[in-house]
Amino acid sequence: MQRIELPTSSRLLTPDFTFGVATAAFQIEGATQADGRLPSIWDHFCALEGRVKNGDSGMPACDHYHRWQEDLELIQGLGVDAYRLSIAWPRVMTEGGQPNAKGLDFYKRLLDSLLERHITPFVTLYHWDLPQHLQERGGWLNRETAYRFQEYADLVSRELGDRVHSYATLNEPWVSAILGHEAGIHAPGLEDARLARQAGHHLLLAHGLGMQTLRTNTPDAQAGLVLNMGPNTPHSRRYDDRVAALVGEASMNHWFLEPVLEGRYPALYTRLYPELAPQVLPGDMELISQPVDFIGINYYTRGVVSYDREHLVQGHPPKDVEVTDFGWEVYPQGLTDLLVDLNEQYRLPPLMVTENGMAGDDHLEKGEVHDEQRSRYLNSHLNAVHDAIEQGVDVRGYFAWSLMDNFEWAEGYSKRFGLVYIDYETQQRTLKDSARAFADFLWTRKAGR
Repeated sequence: MQRIELPTSSRLLTPDFTFGVATAAFQIEGATQADGRLPSIWDHFCALEGRVKNGDSGMPACDHYHRWQEDLELIQGLGVDAYRLSIAWPRVMTEGGQPNAKGLDFYKRLLDSLLERHITPFVTLYHWDLPQHLQERGGWLNRETAYRFQEYADLVSRELGDRVHSYATLNEPWVSAILGHEAGIHAPGLEDARLARQAGHHLLLAHGLGMQTLRTNTPDAQAGLVLNMGPNTPHSRRYDDRVAALVGEASMNHWFLEPVLEGRYPALYTRLYPELAPQVLPGDMELISQPVDFIGINYYTRGVVSYDREHLVQGHPPKDVEVTDFGWEVYPQGLTDLLVDLNEQYRLPPLMVTENGMAGDDHLEKGEVHDEQRSRYLNSHLNAVHDAIEQGVDVRGYFAWSLMDNFEWAEGYSKRFGLVYIDYETQQRTLKDSARAFADFLWTRKAGR
């Protein structure tokens, strides 16, 4: 079995570095109509013909809503320090903005059980499951949705109290804005580049308003934001390909990070695409750029891009390199490069790698799942984090994506990212070889303290 090994002097082996696994509510919970849960934009999107592969939906997912105790035993068995989960907005709040006690009780029981097991909860407030009734009022294109998010953040942080060590306001607002409102491949399925940037601004405004509320209600908890990022490599050494790579990074990485850290949108992007600039009202950027305790980085791969006369940035599929079952290049050096590059450009708060993992063509054979590629992926990317720390980057934690196979958004159940294999017909959980390698690494780390 492929082992996970780090240099004996690595900061990742010290007790103050946090290791965990991560999930998201809509991807694992199922029970989409149980105990007063409202419809979300993803329930609606799944019901639209041709939007999700095989017509899959959030039912039953991993039935985590009913099997959470079994899943917590799996988490504990891995030897992790922490568990990153998201709260389902439609599960905990009525259309009128009141608490849904049954939904909240589910998370209270879950968090209490994590704490009893000495597993630290990291909670994401928004992982893409906007209540559908808010979408019908404009969703993230409606500025008021940011204020509805603040009310939701207020309810959750008051109800969950001191159970939560760390809050992330949003997960990957680039995906919500761009894939949901420009590419049209995620809910709500719109295709308008200008509206996508306006949705992005409202998401960042929601982050800022949520930060205000979290500082008031949970002053002892960490609070920050999770962004998906990847470096862009020029397709050639030509100057125009190098410019395209920088523009691509401005569009994705910096457009969502620079407002939070420096209170402005990237001048390079705004200069090139003035017609896409969102409407920004007085005071917005001050709200968005409040100090955060951490930035979460979700990293999966890099982009390879060239100059395109019409669109400026043209992506290229991987060629003659190792890829995952999603077709994404396995490129651990990109994680080191990204972290070091951000550290050189910004005055950063502490960073957490809040998602990192790969889709594998995994099969259950005689009760076992041999996913040697995922074990190698984890090993190489943990060493990439080590290399970034050695170059001066303050990285405090690493969360593997994901605890278990789950509903992979537009790909339905066709892609498997989990350390744990899910048989969706029987809901049987099976540890993959990568889970055993990760657990062996983590328990050995603890034994060495």
